[in-house]
Amino acid sequence: MIEEGSRMANKAYKFRIYPNAEQQVMFAKTFGCVRFIYNRMLSDKIEYYNKTGKRLINTPAQYKEKYEWLKEVDSLALANTQINLQTAYNNFFRNPRIGFPKFKSRKSNHKSYTTNYVNGNIIISNNMIKLPKVGLVKMKQHRTIPEKYCLKSVTVSQTPSGKYYASVLFEYENQVQEQELNEFLGLDFSMHELYKDSNGNEPAYPRYYRQAERRLKREQRKLSKMQKGSQNRDKQRIKVAKLHEKVANQRKDFLHKQSRQITNAYDCVCMEDLDMQAMSQALNFGKSVSDNGWGMFVTFLKYKLEEQGKKLVKVDKFFASSQTCSNCGYVNKETRDLSIRNWDCPECGAHHDRDVNAAINIRNEGMRIVFA
Repeated sequence: MIEEGSRMANKAYKFRIYPNAEQQVMFAKTFGCVRFIYNRMLSDKIEYYNKTGKRLINTPAQYKEKYEWLKEVDSLALANTQINLQTAYNNFFRNPRIGFPKFKSRKSNHKSYTTNYVNGNIIISNNMIKLPKVGLVKMKQHRTIPEKYCLKSVTVSQTPSGKYYASVLFEYENQVQEQELNEFLGLDFSMHELYKDSNGNEPAYPRYYRQAERRLKREQRKLSKMQKGSQNRDKQRIKVAKLHEKVANQRKDFLHKQSRQITNAYDCVCMEDLDMQAMSQALNFGKSVSDNGWGMFVTFLKYKLEEQGKKLVKVDKFFASSQTCSNCGYVNKETRDLSIRNWDCPECGAHHDRDVNAAINIRNEGMRIVFA
């Protein structure tokens, strides 16, 4: 019985798992079957559409008679692959700009499959997880799962460095009490510092990728000179993958800590609704935009705020936050030049740091939206 004001929510816990040699073979077989059934079903859809002009609805069961080895892996993993393909296929016809589904490459180092919880087929206990067709796998359980959480599915993945993870999805009743919005904070995106806030603070982002770039270049250069298919090349590939993985983990850790600090201190956070992909392409700052992980930071901030009944408000990206004086409202068109980092308002004489002024304007606009 769901109480008034509560809602059902999902939460995923990601655990490191340690399969033995036999289990690794089963995971590899499942990854391969999932990739095969996706590509085969997509190929048949394309062929059928070219012949008839209609969409084909096919299922993994249709292929098991011809390819009997598909019966050796978890059927729910194949079923989830069908759902993912059908969703991507339908989305293309609804909006062609999304792009047509692509075939999955055997050479890809990102491998995963998802299976659902049905009739007790997945069990977590004593640092072990039981998976269909695989059995009990050792797991590093770093968090206790609340008793009221209902297990929904598990996504098994293998990173390019060869590590295995199980992302376990739970459903639970979330009773969120809406907080009174008293403390507001405005954030303005910054290429180097991640952001500047309306109080004039910045997180001094360490730029982890830039720090590791020199070493990455050296290791990637070694990799490019090695013979394809050799054991030494595979060892070097794993070495490069571990470097990238370390940078990604450092970035994620930093963003989690920053978003947690902001969530604990403020009731409402306001920021611009930016298209980071378009920005990186238009300004040719792809490395810097990817390195600071702004999109990931926004995601972390959003769900942390929502868990506490707080709000994230996005201001229109065309709002003139950098050009408007936060003191008197005068619009200074000369500040369209991005090289101008500090300026004095011709109207009231107030001195502004470009990014801090923008953050204040974003905060004020967010407050206007909230109380409108």
